[in-house]
Amino acid sequence: MTLSLPAALSRPSVSIALALVAGALYPLAFAPYHYWWMLYPVVAGFFLALAASSRPLLTVWCFGLAKYAFGASWIYVSINVYGGASPLLATLLVAIFVSGMALFYLPMGWLFRLLRPGTVLGCVVVFGWGWHLKDWLLGWFLTGFPWLYPGYALTESVMAGLLPLVGVLSAGTLVVLCTLGLPLAWLAWRDMHRQRALVLLGIAVMPLLLGWLANQVNWTQASGSMQVALVQGNIDQATKWNPERRVPNLRVHEELSESHWQEVDLMVWPEAAITMFSQQAGSYLEDLNAQALRSNTDLVTGIPGADVYPDGSWDFKNLAVGMGRAQGRFAKEHLVPFGEYVPLQEVLRGLIQFFDLPMSNATPGVAGQPNLQLSMGAASMGICYEVAYADSMRQRTRDAVVMMTLSNDTWFGSSIGPHQHLQIARARALENGRWMLRATNNGITALIDERGRVVAQAPQFEPVVLRGEAQTREGSTPYALMGELWTGLLLVLGAGFILMRRALL
Repeated sequence: MTLSLPAALSRPSVSIALALVAGALYPLAFAPYHYWWMLYPVVAGFFLALAASSRPLLTVWCFGLAKYAFGASWIYVSINVYGGASPLLATLLVAIFVSGMALFYLPMGWLFRLLRPGTVLGCVVVFGWGWHLKDWLLGWFLTGFPWLYPGYALTESVMAGLLPLVGVLSAGTLVVLCTLGLPLAWLAWRDMHRQRALVLLGIAVMPLLLGWLANQVNWTQASGSMQVALVQGNIDQATKWNPERRVPNLRVHEELSESHWQEVDLMVWPEAAITMFSQQAGSYLEDLNAQALRSNTDLVTGIPGADVYPDGSWDFKNLAVGMGRAQGRFAKEHLVPFGEYVPLQEVLRGLIQFFDLPMSNATPGVAGQPNLQLSMGAASMGICYEVAYADSMRQRTRDAVVMMTLSNDTWFGSSIGPHQHLQIARARALENGRWMLRATNNGITALIDERGRVVAQAPQFEPVVLRGEAQTREGSTPYALMGELWTGLLLVLGAGFILMRRALL
């Protein structure tokens, strides 16, 4: 069936304007707004703009540009406020970042320009496959930026049940593909194909039904419970790493924890709660360990570590360590560009303060590290940004009874960034059917259950301890067992269909 589009959409100015508007509205589907239903008009508008465009590369780039300009605007705060860049320079750097991220959409535009699909099925396959390819590339290319996947918006919807089935990546693509039933139903109704329009509307709402059905299944089972205290120190990022602040920072966490030691099974301090290297903090760590043992408590805290080698060389790692009844050490595997390492540092270091942020010369931990061992079982760890890497978290959670993330979103102030980060942590809990314990420096600290629901949440920008009861769980979700199998199948099948373009397009 040939795709018949309104003539007005074929005008370059109209299709590009539609792509820009759709991209700008796209972030509304995510936290803190949670208008998940915005995925429908946004994807529909983007699809119509691209299918009708005579300049597909420019059209897709404009969508990506607007998406990241609004959806990743929080990066400005870290560059301007904490990176020491002037407002003009910070704006320029964010513009460069946003423009670069929008380039990930170019494969979609290139496919439309190369294949020129004219049929409904052809446009749907090329659009859906191109979208999935783009999100897959975002997950690993140049260390990746797996942010603002449509699957994350589902955490607040009835479609949340799709995440433990196929994961965020494939669930997002499924919703995008089915959403195309909406603009296609409009076109069919306009052309007086009423029965076909009703079928297409049914396809558009199919993820709602599938998600609701999947929500009726309990993929994992409770195996125990524990009393938890998540400590939020609210340390000022501007002075956090000053040497004279080391002891006062420790005192903040000690005082917040003092009245809870005897009452909880697990105490969690956030990322880099201790702002001195583990080698420097030897006596303090011994005292802290003794305190946890006296209280019969598991303690997990963030701390920088320096591994020294026989030749005198050393490397810095961002660590989470277990103390008291807890044991083990986990080194952050996925580092934040510019925050923990500087690409092209020979050129960039020293140019502006932003490229010399404290602890921006880290070494990543190796893949396959053992989990931290709590007294009630293993805990899978994701430090800050790396909780966005779904497959790494899935592999760590195979033998874990609970998930944990230590973070410091102070870099992003009161922007939308911390809310998006919390939503990503919620998605990891959903995918793996485990509780997620999220301890942060100034928010958003939260207890998240196995269905991705926030059971308890601390207020931002306050020194506080979040108390609650968390479950340990056993069993596996389909996604935990199969991982990105669906991603591989979608990429292979999509490529096969596209290669058959004479019959398809």
